Amino acid sequence: MNTVCEVAIAASGSSSGPVERAPQAMELWAGLPELVSFDLYTPATAQAEDPYVQDGPAPAWLAMLAFPSLEALERATGDKRFMAILAGLGKRVLTCTAMQRSDHPVAGTDAPAPLHARFSYMVRYHRPADDEALFVRHYIETHPALLARLPAIRNVMCYLPLAWKHAAGVPPADYMLGNEVVFDHIDHFNEAMASPLRHQLRAHFRQFPIFSGRNTHYPMARRRIVG
Repeated sequence: MNTVCEVAIAASGSSSGPVERAPQAMELWAGLPELVSFDLYTPATAQAEDPYVQDGPAPAWLAMLAFPSLEALERATGDKRFMAILAGLGKRVLTCTAMQRSDHPVAGTDAPAPLHARFSYMVRYHRPADDEALFVRHYIETHPALLARLPAIRNVMCYLPLAWKHAAGVPPADYMLGNEVVFDHIDHFNEAMASPLRHQLRAHFRQFPIFSGRNTHYPMARRRIVG
């Protein structure tokens, strides 16, 4: 289990957008103190075929920086290298969110596998819910075990937001929780979405405790920078 900092960046609309700035982020953020891993997510170029949701454009990129503790994350995000990237990206930094990430084993295994596969479906549940604690508890206790049975799935991860105010004043996302399901290739994901289990997952979703926030699903390609 790690503490992660998710930085969401919007598209620029110019030739010098976040994709061009990403190498700078890699160079500077890779040297942050106590960094366990650094994953860079960009929108998948192939079409993801979820029969239930199409949530439109994803953030231009997501940087996921993992640390051994919240205290380590706070030390690193106060580092001038971290602040330099935020300053360079300016208003395109949408959110900077601290979360606790837990890994769940997939069906047929006893322990979570290392994160090697390159396609991720990033799902986030946004506030509010009638009873947020109940919603989160119900989800964690029931939904990952169903996700773990999807055909060809490699990893299931859940994210719980932490109370944290970034020094630069960048707002956190209004998440109640998130999950990430990981596949070797988007074709394997599309096959899983065409399986009967996808319909079971949707039926289970309809049984969740009442919430009225957004529920977003973004197909992303992941690249490991550190770790």
